[in-house]
Amino acid sequence: MTPFSIILIVIVLIIFWMILTYNDLVKLRNRTKEAWADIDVQLKRRYDLIPNLVETVKGYASHEKEVFEKVTQARASAISAEKSGDPKKIAEAENFLAGTLKTLFAVAENYPNLRASDNFLELQKELSDTENKIQASRRFYNGNVRDLNIKVESFPASIIASLFNFKKMDLFELVEAAERETPKVKF
Repeated sequence: MTPFSIILIVIVLIIFWMILTYNDLVKLRNRTKEAWADIDVQLKRRYDLIPNLVETVKGYASHEKEVFEKVTQARASAISAEKSGDPKKIAEAENFLAGTLKTLFAVAENYPNLRASDNFLELQKELSDTENKIQASRRFYNGNVRDLNIKVESFPASIIASLFNFKKMDLFELVEAAERETPKVKF
């Protein structure tokens, strides 16, 4: 084997490795975008449920105007943050929204007729289901972000990532430790 053929084989192997690494990075980036889309769908579902929940509670607790305004503002803030596409801003807005929803449920505890309402119970069940789906989507997204970030930072794949402008992505995390706890809503 001549030195030229050895060099040619090495060059072909390097090009082959570059192609495989690039394709792997593209796959990871697309999986992460897909995972973010799953979160987006569940957040929109939650945003759609909130006005119905607020209206149901309003019917029973009309003098709790401040609570309704906070929930409405938190929802609007979360929708606005979602449009930014920035996981950190979205997580912050979602944490605030979750806090206002806890307040709304706490108000609902003071109204036995509301707690017995089929409409309220169904909305509460749907919201709880949506929260579980958001958590599952968040875990899926964060797993994909982790894999992409590892690949982007690992040598020698980091060379290809740098050449083709693959960037690390942010995890979708809860901001405060208290927010990491599962809210307890009892009716």
